[in-house]
Amino acid sequence: MKVRTVKEYMQIKLVTLQPGMPIAKAIQLLLKHRISGAPVVDEDRKLIGVLSEKDCLRIFANGAYNVLPEAVVEQYMSRTVHTIDEDADLFKAAEVFLKNPFRRLPIVDAEGRLVGQISRRDVLNGSREVWESSPVAKQWTDAKYLTDEIKAALGGPSHPTTG
Repeated sequence: MKVRTVKEYMQIKLVTLQPGMPIAKAIQLLLKHRISGAPVVDEDRKLIGVLSEKDCLRIFANGAYNVLPEAVVEQYMSRTVHTIDEDADLFKAAEVFLKNPFRRLPIVDAEGRLVGQISRRDVLNGSREVWESSPVAKQWTDAKYLTDEIKAALGGPSHPTTG
C-alpha cells in the first residue's frame, strides 16, 4: 500500500487575506466562500497568521462589532499557526488534527511562503481512498463480526429465530 502524502490532497487555490484588510471585508469573504478560516499572508505570500470563524466570533462576543469599519485583519488573526510539510503522510496530518482544535493546516515552503492548505475533510477523503485501496477492505464484511441479534439492535436486517 502506497503511503499518501499531504501534497496529494492539499488545496492550492486558496482564499487568502492580507493583514491590513478591513476585518468586515475579511468576514464577508469567509461567508461568501463558505469557509471557516483563511491564511493571512504578506505581500511576498509569507504566512503571518490565520483568521478563523472563532477569531471573528470574538469580535461579536466582546461587543466590539461597532469597530468593524476601522478594524483590520491583523488585529484579530491568530499569529501562532501550526503548519505541516507537504511531504508529510496523511497519518501525520490526522494525528495533528486529533491533537488540536483547528480545522485546517497551512503548508509553507522553505522560505515560509504559503503553497497550500489541507483540511480535516481533505484528510478524511484521503483516508477513504487508503481504506478502499487496502486488501483488507475487500475482505471485510460485517457478517464476520455482527450477529443477527446485534444487527437487529442496530436497526439492520435480521432473521427470525426458531425456538
